Amino acid sequence: MKNILITGATGNVGFEVIRFLTKINSSNHIIAGVRSLSKAKNVFKEFSNIAFTHFDFEDVNTFDDALNGIDSVFLLRPPHISDIETYFKPLILKIKEKHVNQIVFLSVQGVEKSKVIPHYKIEQLILDHGLDYSFLRPSYFMQNLTTTLINDIKTKREIILPAGEAKFNWIDVQNIAEVAAIILDKFDVFKNQAIELTGLENKNFANVTNLINNIIAEPISYKNVNPIKFYRIKKREGMVSGMIIVMVLLHFLPRFQKEPKISDFYERLTGKKPTDLKTFITRERALFEPK
Repeated sequence: MKNILITGATGNVGFEVIRFLTKINSSNHIIAGVRSLSKAKNVFKEFSNIAFTHFDFEDVNTFDDALNGIDSVFLLRPPHISDIETYFKPLILKIKEKHVNQIVFLSVQGVEKSKVIPHYKIEQLILDHGLDYSFLRPSYFMQNLTTTLINDIKTKREIILPAGEAKFNWIDVQNIAEVAAIILDKFDVFKNQAIELTGLENKNFANVTNLINNIIAEPISYKNVNPIKFYRIKKREGMVSGMIIVMVLLHFLPRFQKEPKISDFYERLTGKKPTDLKTFITRERALFEPK
């Protein structure tokens, strides 16, 4: 039996990882690392076999207790945290000090070619400290449409990005979480590997906008802007600078890169096809409607 700490437990990915771990029905003990215990207990009220611990990426004082007795950590980067030296280095040092030797880190596809993005720096921290790892490198989340981009969709009926005509590979967070749960459960099989995880479709934002418009009642449009204008728009809206810069890097750099490679890892591991965009948009249709 392993004690598995899930960081970002109440977020989209963390919640789904816990859901799939409970479906595996293994003997592992799942601990949700959360900032608010009361909120988390409400989020997971239908899950009876989960423990909770206070964990906050921005509070180093929570690391020690949260990592006591932990064997494996599912680690992700909260979108608003871009200062890796300040927030992740102390965490990796504490993980090493606590002899936690299994890290499944949610990275990003193509990280090895983009040394300026935070995920690369986190991978390097893990490697530099000699920890056993599995780097899960998924492509572009379908759920970005229903989280990071949803306010513009609902209020402006636009997707506003500096992405041009760049093609992104689209993957459902549920597919990512299912793979992460399997890797956490059978870590030794995937130890010290970097695993690319993709869906089956490479599409640009104009393509995706058309797909959405074929399903919803009130259409949206895609507005391509240059990075400086994007920065100014988001700064006026109150988004923190670090998150804006990461969004620029993730959406602008692909304009100068080759079309994403498609991996069959999900299908080989699960025996199923990954979710396609039409299925995802239909499933989340209500979220795309205006306020």
